[in-house]
Amino acid sequence: MNVKALAVFESYKIRRHYDEENERWYFSVVDIIAALIQQPDYQAARNYWKVLKNRLNKEGSESVTKCNRLKLEAADGKKYLTDVADPETLLRLIQSVPSPKAEPIKLWLAKVGYERLQDMSDPARSLDRAREYWQQHGRSEKWIQQRMMGQETRNKLTDYWKEHEITKEDEYAILTNIIHQEWSGVSVKKHKDIKGLKTQNLRDHMTEAELIFTALAELSTRQIAESVNATGMPENKEAGIKGGRIAKGARLELETKTGKSVITGENYLPPAKKPKQITKT
Repeated sequence: MNVKALAVFESYKIRRHYDEENERWYFSVVDIIAALIQQPDYQAARNYWKVLKNRLNKEGSESVTKCNRLKLEAADGKKYLTDVADPETLLRLIQSVPSPKAEPIKLWLAKVGYERLQDMSDPARSLDRAREYWQQHGRSEKWIQQRMMGQETRNKLTDYWKEHEITKEDEYAILTNIIHQEWSGVSVKKHKDIKGLKTQNLRDHMTEAELIFTALAELSTRQIAESVNATGMPENKEAGIKGGRIAKGARLELETKTGKSVITGENYLPPAKKPKQITKT
């Protein structure tokens, strides 16, 4: 079994799959359930999930409908269709299982690829936790301030999308990539490749300039969308292109003045991780 497809919570092995296109981890729901109820017997955990899924279905819970099915490797070495869920869906499912392991698993999820599982009930605490995290990882106060301002700009944009018929995860990803491609000249995935990132959050590894231009592109996109009351994907795509191009113009002007590319391979990975060198075009 591919060790990268496994994560371990205490003594429980959790199967997972990384979706390159959506840049998101999906975890086996049965494996998470097994860890929650402390049940090493796979069949018993599977039966528990079957009963829970039926109950949630009857209650009309979105948690079940948002689960996907992927082929994951089982103990016998063969791959079988298995219920999987992203971290946001798992957080909702975890709330449905009475278990003393609920909070530890939430913290564990945050450590295995989800740097920022938002704490809906206490946003201020979430921000404090994020600031502490960045300080521990050597970010300057100036960088932290820019990162948090950029996140606020991002949140206002996604709030607008949510209120104007953008509801699916892939739609958010598509619009985000359109804006990023327009202002930077590279896709989100390519930008991560340039920085040598895998599952890490791109914005946590941006330079101050990259953060500023990202925020400018998203601010411009929201204000353009608001000015025409953009609704649905086609109209918000158009707003994203226009907003991204505003930031692109500013980026090109700065690069002309400085002779340096705003898009850089710099990152905050451990020293062993060497950033790729890129040539400004």
